[in-house]
Amino acid sequence: MTSARTEFAIRCLHWTVGTVVLCESIQTFYSAYSLRGAGHAGALFALRLGLSACEIVAALLFLIPATSGAGGAGLLVIFGLAIAIHALHGDLRGFEILVLYGVAVYVSLADRRESRTATAREQLPSMEPH
Repeated sequence: MTSARTEFAIRCLHWTVGTVVLCESIQTFYSAYSLRGAGHAGALFALRLGLSACEIVAALLFLIPATSGAGGAGLLVIFGLAIAIHALHGDLRGFEILVLYGVAVYVSLADRRESRTATAREQLPSMEPH
């Protein structure tokens, strides 16, 4: 069982990473959208716009308690794709931030799963004879 202080810290981490990723993905979406007519490669423009739109949706789902599992899984996939795309282009700037975001999302998801498992165990009827 985790302490109240640890639970509070993980909740703060959850909300902080969710909010920061949401803000960053909105900023990426609008910066990509503003470049649409500036002669940039169409496929890369579409990829950046599509990934940032998916990241916005995943971050919103991550922030909603009932859908945080699906949103967190989506964010982990998107971070993995972003790392792979950057690596394929030989550009690893921001790699460490994506890894940090991924670890924070993973910690939040692991805590959520552990909390749900503990709650389910507490709700099981006792198997001891009366």
